[in-house]
Amino acid sequence: MSGTASAARPWYTRVGPGLITACVVIGPGSIMTSSSVGANKGYSMLWIVIVSVTFMLTYMTLGAKLGAVATASPGDLIRRKVGRWLAILLGACVFFISAAFQSGNNIGVAAAFESFVDSKLVVAALVVGFNALAITFLFAFRNLYRVIERLMMVFVAAMLASFGINLFSLRPDAGELLRGFIPTPGSIDLEVLGLIGTTFVITAAFYQIYLVQQKGWDAKQVRTVIVDARVGSVIMSLITIMLMSTAAAGLYTGAKIVLKDPVAVAEALEPTFGTQGKIIFCLGLFSAAYSSFLINSMIGGFILSDGLGLGSKPTDLAPRLLTTAVLLTGMTVAFAAMVMNFDRTPTIIAAQAVTVVGAPLVAGVLLYLASSRDVMGNEVTSTPTRAFAGTGLTLLLAMAAHTAINKLPASISDYRARLRAESGETTPPPTDPLAPAPQEAAGAD
Repeated sequence: MSGTASAARPWYTRVGPGLITACVVIGPGSIMTSSSVGANKGYSMLWIVIVSVTFMLTYMTLGAKLGAVATASPGDLIRRKVGRWLAILLGACVFFISAAFQSGNNIGVAAAFESFVDSKLVVAALVVGFNALAITFLFAFRNLYRVIERLMMVFVAAMLASFGINLFSLRPDAGELLRGFIPTPGSIDLEVLGLIGTTFVITAAFYQIYLVQQKGWDAKQVRTVIVDARVGSVIMSLITIMLMSTAAAGLYTGAKIVLKDPVAVAEALEPTFGTQGKIIFCLGLFSAAYSSFLINSMIGGFILSDGLGLGSKPTDLAPRLLTTAVLLTGMTVAFAAMVMNFDRTPTIIAAQAVTVVGAPLVAGVLLYLASSRDVMGNEVTSTPTRAFAGTGLTLLLAMAAHTAINKLPASISDYRARLRAESGETTPPPTDPLAPAPQEAAGAD
């Protein structure tokens, strides 16, 4: 396709996969974490958004170019170059992470309604209904990708509008906001690392391969896929910056603020921007939760199906069935948590354990495939890009090590203590298992 012909086409035909990836990255976990960082650190950590999104953009670009250039699916490439065992292992890790964290996306959808609907049963019924709608999407449309792409455009517009309106209504200090982009390394802590985890979502970057292939782009559109990845990254940055800045402008006092769930952000800001602002924020929350809800489940279903050699296209039955399995798992856990006070902690702990292996594995495989000349040809990843991507892989390994050494033992210890307290009929520690921890979003959220 010539540049002239491409320029003559409607703008929305030249974007898509990057927008979809932005939707899965901006979910309930990222809303919670970015708002919490803004509430507790003001504007000072805005520079971290740029750093983490730059790593995400690098891997998104690797995935997008691989999807355009490769004539086979990622699973086929892995089986050919390494072995079937690695394709299955990678698919299984991603599937379990997606299924485990899908409950959080269901909780996020529920949270958007809980402030306006008193009945837990009604809210739970709404969650079941939205899952049924998602499953209908999977099986009702011949061109599933096109439907998902158009729907994600609507959700992106809703998020930009709702979060943007709330931010500008608070009139943030422009000078302080701009100074937030100047690095201050001494202030990095676990909460800030959690912000990186919710923005640098490697499974979503890997899924770019599938989205580009579903879009129908090939080696002739390599420059287009790069631009698309950049557009998606800009949207991620913009929404995250708006969320952090809104919390900084409306909540930051220098004192520690604990936000137990995404709706708590809207409730905390309500005295400033009123009930109307709360409604607008919840519209953005619903858009973030449900868009992440849909794509996160597809990531798990499609990558596992491809790993098992059962197909990777939306027209194949296996990816749709496995995506349904992710949706139903998340819905079941969330329903039990909302209606029967089911403790999600074991699910979260298990997901964290799998993420320790899964996140670095996915990044390493993507970097390996994108650096293989027999796969990429003239579009093989350059040495500087490989070096920067290697730095991102090192970061993921460091975060995985922190989870394995510090976070997992602490989570297990807290959970055991709570069980002992409950068995002794004493008051359990005041921790909310439904509240996403900053580092919880190491998988897709």
